[in-house]
Amino acid sequence: MALSVLNNIPSIIAENELTSTQASLQNTLTQLSSGSRINSGADDAAGLAIANGLQANITGLTQSVANANDGVGALQVADGALGEVTTLLNRAVTLATEASTGTVSSNQRTALDAEYQQILQQIDSIGSNTTFNGTTIFSTTTTVTTSIFLSDSTSAGTTTIGVNVSALSTTALTLHGTSLTGTPGSGGSTDPKATLSDINSAIATVAADRGTLGAGVNRLQAASDVESNEIQNLTSAENQITAADIPTVVANLSKYSILEQTGISALAQANTAQQQVLNLLH
Repeated sequence: MALSVLNNIPSIIAENELTSTQASLQNTLTQLSSGSRINSGADDAAGLAIANGLQANITGLTQSVANANDGVGALQVADGALGEVTTLLNRAVTLATEASTGTVSSNQRTALDAEYQQILQQIDSIGSNTTFNGTTIFSTTTTVTTSIFLSDSTSAGTTTIGVNVSALSTTALTLHGTSLTGTPGSGGSTDPKATLSDINSAIATVAADRGTLGAGVNRLQAASDVESNEIQNLTSAENQITAADIPTVVANLSKYSILEQTGISALAQANTAQQQVLNLLH
Protein backbone atom coordinates (compact mmCIF):
# COMPACT_ATOMS: atom_id res chain seq x y z
CA MET A 1 0.00 0.00 0.00
CA ALA A 2 1.37 3.43 -0.94
CA LEU A 3 2.26 5.79 1.88
CA SER A 4 0.22 8.99 1.99
CA VAL A 5 0.01 12.01 4.28
CA LEU A 6 -3.46 13.00 3.08
CA ASN A 7 -5.38 10.02 4.47
CA ASN A 8 -4.49 7.22 6.83
CA ILE A 9 -6.69 4.47 5.40
CA PRO A 10 -5.60 1.73 7.84
CA SER A 11 -6.38 4.08 10.74
CA ILE A 12 -9.86 4.81 9.34
CA ILE A 13 -10.54 1.10 8.94
CA ALA A 14 -9.34 0.34 12.47
CA GLU A 15 -11.39 3.20 13.88
CA ASN A 16 -14.57 2.00 12.15
CA GLU A 17 -14.05 -1.53 13.40
CA LEU A 18 -13.38 -0.26 16.92
CA THR A 19 -16.55 1.86 16.83
CA SER A 20 -18.59 -1.17 15.76
CA THR A 21 -17.02 -3.31 18.48
CA GLN A 22 -17.71 -0.72 21.16
CA ALA A 23 -21.36 -0.46 20.05
CA SER A 24 -21.70 -4.25 20.28
CA LEU A 25 -19.98 -4.23 23.67
CA GLN A 26 -22.35 -1.53 24.94
CA ASN A 27 -25.37 -3.50 23.73
CA THR A 28 -24.02 -6.63 25.43
CA LEU A 29 -23.49 -4.78 28.70
CA THR A 30 -27.05 -3.41 28.47
CA GLN A 31 -28.46 -6.92 27.96
CA LEU A 32 -26.41 -8.27 30.83
CA SER A 33 -27.45 -5.54 33.25
CA SER A 34 -31.15 -5.57 32.29
CA GLY A 35 -31.51 -9.29 31.67
CA SER A 36 -33.50 -8.42 28.55
CA ARG A 37 -32.58 -9.09 24.93
CA ILE A 38 -34.77 -6.23 23.72
CA ASN A 39 -34.03 -2.88 25.35
CA SER A 40 -35.12 -0.60 22.51
CA GLY A 41 -37.09 -0.82 19.29
CA ALA A 42 -33.81 -1.00 17.38
CA ASP A 43 -32.93 -4.32 18.99
CA ASP A 44 -35.96 -6.17 17.57
CA ALA A 45 -38.90 -4.06 16.40
CA ALA A 46 -41.20 -7.00 15.62
CA GLY A 47 -40.27 -8.82 18.82
CA LEU A 48 -40.87 -5.69 20.88
CA ALA A 49 -44.37 -5.27 19.39
CA ILE A 50 -45.27 -8.88 20.13
CA ALA A 51 -43.83 -8.74 23.64
CA ASN A 52 -45.71 -5.52 24.46
CA GLY A 53 -48.94 -7.12 23.27
CA LEU A 54 -48.31 -10.15 25.48
CA GLN A 55 -47.54 -7.91 28.43
CA ALA A 56 -50.89 -6.13 27.94
CA ASN A 57 -52.62 -9.52 27.88
CA ILE A 58 -50.86 -10.56 31.08
CA THR A 59 -51.76 -7.29 32.81
CA GLY A 60 -55.43 -7.61 31.86
CA LEU A 61 -55.59 -11.25 32.92
CA THR A 62 -53.88 -10.51 36.24
CA GLN A 63 -56.52 -7.92 37.10
CA SER A 64 -59.26 -10.25 35.87
CA VAL A 65 -58.08 -12.89 38.35
CA ALA A 66 -58.37 -10.24 41.06
CA ASN A 67 -61.87 -9.35 39.78
CA ALA A 68 -62.91 -13.00 39.89
CA ASN A 69 -61.55 -13.40 43.41
CA ASP A 70 -63.44 -10.27 44.51
CA GLY A 71 -66.58 -11.73 42.96
CA VAL A 72 -66.07 -14.98 44.84
CA GLY A 73 -65.64 -12.98 48.04
CA ALA A 74 -68.88 -11.07 47.47
CA LEU A 75 -70.84 -14.24 46.73
CA GLN A 76 -69.39 -15.97 49.76
CA VAL A 77 -70.50 -13.05 51.92
CA ALA A 78 -73.99 -13.40 50.46
CA ASP A 79 -73.95 -17.15 51.07
CA GLY A 80 -72.83 -16.62 54.65
CA ALA A 81 -75.67 -14.19 55.22
CA LEU A 82 -78.18 -16.65 53.78
CA GLY A 83 -76.73 -19.36 56.02
CA GLU A 84 -77.56 -17.18 59.02
CA VAL A 85 -81.06 -16.61 57.63
CA THR A 86 -81.50 -20.39 57.42
CA THR A 87 -80.49 -20.67 61.09
CA LEU A 88 -83.06 -18.03 62.00
CA LEU A 89 -85.76 -19.77 59.95
CA ASN A 90 -85.01 -23.08 61.64
CA ARG A 91 -85.57 -21.38 64.97
CA ALA A 92 -88.82 -20.00 63.57
CA VAL A 93 -89.85 -23.57 62.69
CA THR A 94 -89.38 -24.52 66.32
CA LEU A 95 -91.49 -21.58 67.51
CA ALA A 96 -94.27 -22.18 64.98
CA THR A 97 -94.36 -25.88 65.75
CA GLU A 98 -94.65 -25.16 69.48
CA ALA A 99 -97.34 -22.53 68.88
CA SER A 100 -99.37 -24.99 66.77
CA THR A 101 -99.98 -27.44 69.58
CA GLY A 102 -103.21 -27.25 71.58
CA THR A 103 -101.47 -27.33 74.96
CA VAL A 104 -100.06 -23.81 74.48
CA SER A 105 -102.18 -20.94 75.76
CA SER A 106 -102.86 -17.74 73.85
CA ASN A 107 -100.56 -15.82 76.17
CA GLN A 108 -97.81 -18.30 75.52
CA ARG A 109 -98.38 -17.97 71.75
CA THR A 110 -98.02 -14.22 72.16
CA ALA A 111 -94.67 -14.78 73.86
CA LEU A 112 -93.58 -17.17 71.11
CA ASP A 113 -94.69 -14.68 68.48
CA ALA A 114 -92.61 -11.93 70.12
CA GLU A 115 -89.46 -13.94 69.44
CA TYR A 116 -90.73 -14.84 65.96
CA GLN A 117 -91.22 -11.17 65.10
CA GLN A 118 -87.66 -10.46 66.23
CA ILE A 119 -86.49 -13.14 63.82
CA LEU A 120 -88.38 -11.48 60.97
CA GLN A 121 -86.84 -8.12 61.83
CA GLN A 122 -83.37 -9.65 61.84
CA ILE A 123 -83.96 -11.19 58.42
CA ASP A 124 -84.94 -7.76 57.07
CA SER A 125 -81.86 -6.27 58.72
CA ILE A 126 -79.58 -8.84 57.06
CA GLY A 127 -81.16 -8.09 53.69
CA SER A 128 -80.66 -4.34 54.11
CA ASN A 129 -77.27 -4.18 55.78
CA THR A 130 -75.12 -6.95 54.29
CA THR A 131 -72.41 -5.26 52.21
CA PHE A 132 -69.20 -6.05 50.36
CA ASN A 133 -66.65 -3.32 49.69
CA GLY A 134 -69.21 -0.70 50.66
CA THR A 135 -71.89 -2.01 48.29
CA THR A 136 -75.14 -3.59 49.47
CA ILE A 137 -75.28 -7.18 48.28
CA PHE A 138 -79.02 -7.80 48.55
CA SER A 139 -82.00 -5.81 47.43
CA THR A 140 -85.05 -6.13 49.63
CA THR A 141 -87.41 -6.15 46.64
CA THR A 142 -85.67 -7.17 43.39
CA THR A 143 -82.98 -9.51 42.13
CA VAL A 144 -79.49 -7.99 41.90
CA THR A 145 -77.05 -9.21 39.24
CA THR A 146 -73.43 -9.22 40.35
CA SER A 147 -71.40 -8.75 37.16
CA ILE A 148 -67.73 -9.80 37.08
CA PHE A 149 -65.70 -8.41 34.17
CA LEU A 150 -62.90 -10.61 32.85
CA SER A 151 -60.56 -9.65 30.00
CA ASP A 152 -57.14 -10.27 28.47
CA SER A 153 -57.22 -6.61 27.29
CA THR A 154 -58.64 -7.55 23.88
CA SER A 155 -62.25 -7.36 22.71
CA ALA A 156 -62.19 -11.02 21.66
CA GLY A 157 -60.92 -12.13 25.06
CA THR A 158 -63.52 -10.30 27.13
CA THR A 159 -66.42 -11.83 29.04
CA THR A 160 -68.77 -10.87 31.84
CA ILE A 161 -70.03 -13.42 34.34
CA GLY A 162 -73.31 -12.43 35.94
CA VAL A 163 -74.63 -14.10 39.10
CA ASN A 164 -78.14 -13.32 40.27
CA VAL A 165 -78.56 -12.53 43.96
CA SER A 166 -82.22 -12.79 44.89
CA ALA A 167 -83.98 -10.23 47.04
CA LEU A 168 -83.74 -10.85 50.75
CA SER A 169 -86.51 -9.64 53.02
CA THR A 170 -89.53 -11.05 54.81
CA THR A 171 -91.63 -9.69 51.95
CA ALA A 172 -89.54 -11.51 49.34
CA LEU A 173 -89.77 -14.70 51.45
CA THR A 174 -93.54 -14.25 51.86
CA LEU A 175 -93.27 -13.99 55.63
CA HIS A 176 -94.22 -10.35 56.07
CA GLY A 177 -97.32 -9.98 58.21
CA THR A 178 -97.30 -13.55 59.49
CA SER A 179 -97.51 -14.30 63.21
CA LEU A 180 -98.08 -17.10 65.70
CA THR A 181 -100.83 -15.49 67.72
CA GLY A 182 -103.88 -17.08 66.05
CA THR A 183 -105.71 -20.28 66.82
CA PRO A 184 -104.02 -23.31 65.25
CA GLY A 185 -105.93 -24.44 62.15
CA SER A 186 -107.96 -21.23 61.89
CA GLY A 187 -106.26 -20.21 58.67
CA GLY A 188 -104.87 -16.80 57.76
CA SER A 189 -101.56 -15.10 58.40
CA THR A 190 -101.76 -15.49 62.19
CA ASP A 191 -102.40 -19.23 62.17
CA PRO A 192 -99.24 -20.92 63.54
CA LYS A 193 -99.80 -23.95 61.30
CA ALA A 194 -100.14 -21.79 58.16
CA THR A 195 -97.13 -19.76 59.23
CA LEU A 196 -95.14 -22.97 59.66
CA SER A 197 -95.89 -23.85 56.04
CA ASP A 198 -94.77 -20.38 54.96
CA ILE A 199 -91.53 -20.73 56.94
CA ASN A 200 -90.75 -24.07 55.27
CA SER A 201 -91.33 -22.48 51.86
CA ALA A 202 -88.95 -19.67 52.84
CA ILE A 203 -86.29 -22.21 53.87
CA ALA A 204 -86.60 -23.91 50.47
CA THR A 205 -86.28 -20.52 48.72
CA VAL A 206 -83.15 -19.62 50.67
CA ALA A 207 -81.64 -23.03 49.93
CA ALA A 208 -82.25 -22.54 46.20
CA ASP A 209 -80.67 -19.08 46.38
CA ARG A 210 -77.61 -20.53 48.09
CA GLY A 211 -77.35 -23.14 45.35
CA THR A 212 -77.32 -20.37 42.73
CA LEU A 213 -74.61 -18.54 44.63
CA GLY A 214 -72.57 -21.74 44.99
CA ALA A 215 -72.76 -22.36 41.25
CA GLY A 216 -71.59 -18.79 40.65
CA VAL A 217 -68.65 -19.23 43.03
CA ASN A 218 -67.62 -22.44 41.25
CA ARG A 219 -67.79 -20.74 37.85
CA LEU A 220 -65.72 -17.78 39.00
CA GLN A 221 -63.12 -20.05 40.58
CA ALA A 222 -62.91 -22.05 37.35
CA ALA A 223 -62.51 -18.85 35.34
CA SER A 224 -59.80 -17.67 37.73
CA ASP A 225 -57.93 -20.98 37.32
CA VAL A 226 -58.09 -20.73 33.54
CA GLU A 227 -56.81 -17.17 33.55
CA SER A 228 -53.99 -18.03 35.95
CA ASN A 229 -52.93 -20.76 33.52
CA GLU A 230 -53.08 -18.25 30.65
CA ILE A 231 -50.89 -15.85 32.62
CA GLN A 232 -48.34 -18.61 33.13
CA ASN A 233 -48.24 -19.54 29.44
CA LEU A 234 -48.21 -15.97 28.15
CA THR A 235 -45.45 -15.04 30.59
CA SER A 236 -43.42 -17.97 29.29
CA ALA A 237 -44.00 -16.86 25.69
CA GLU A 238 -43.08 -13.25 26.49
CA ASN A 239 -39.97 -14.44 28.30
CA GLN A 240 -38.87 -16.44 25.26
CA ILE A 241 -39.00 -13.26 23.17
CA THR A 242 -37.46 -10.72 25.52
CA ALA A 243 -35.21 -12.56 27.96
CA ALA A 244 -31.48 -12.47 27.24
CA ASP A 245 -29.61 -15.76 26.89
CA ILE A 246 -27.16 -15.07 29.71
CA PRO A 247 -24.51 -17.67 28.73
CA THR A 248 -24.44 -16.25 25.20
CA VAL A 249 -24.32 -12.68 26.49
CA VAL A 250 -21.41 -13.52 28.80
CA ALA A 251 -19.55 -15.14 25.89
CA ASN A 252 -20.18 -12.03 23.78
CA LEU A 253 -18.93 -9.84 26.61
CA SER A 254 -15.61 -11.69 26.61
CA LYS A 255 -15.41 -11.56 22.82
CA TYR A 256 -16.15 -7.85 22.45
CA SER A 257 -13.91 -6.94 25.40
CA ILE A 258 -10.99 -8.66 23.68
CA LEU A 259 -11.90 -7.15 20.31
CA GLU A 260 -12.04 -3.71 21.88
CA GLN A 261 -8.52 -4.10 23.24
CA THR A 262 -7.18 -5.47 19.97
CA GLY A 263 -8.98 -2.73 18.07
CA ILE A 264 -7.38 -0.03 20.20
CA SER A 265 -4.01 -1.69 19.64
CA ALA A 266 -4.62 -1.91 15.88
CA LEU A 267 -5.62 1.76 15.74
CA ALA A 268 -2.45 2.71 17.58
CA GLN A 269 -0.38 0.64 15.16
CA ALA A 270 -2.10 2.23 12.17
CA ASN A 271 -1.33 5.71 13.48
CA THR A 272 2.27 4.73 14.18
CA ALA A 273 2.71 3.39 10.65
CA GLN A 274 1.78 6.80 9.25
CA GLN A 275 4.81 8.22 11.02
CA GLN A 276 7.09 6.24 8.68
CA VAL A 277 6.57 8.93 6.03
CA LEU A 278 8.85 11.15 8.06
CA ASN A 279 11.72 8.70 7.49
CA LEU A 280 11.73 9.61 3.82
CA LEU A 281 12.60 13.20 4.73
CA HIS A 282 15.91 12.28 6.39
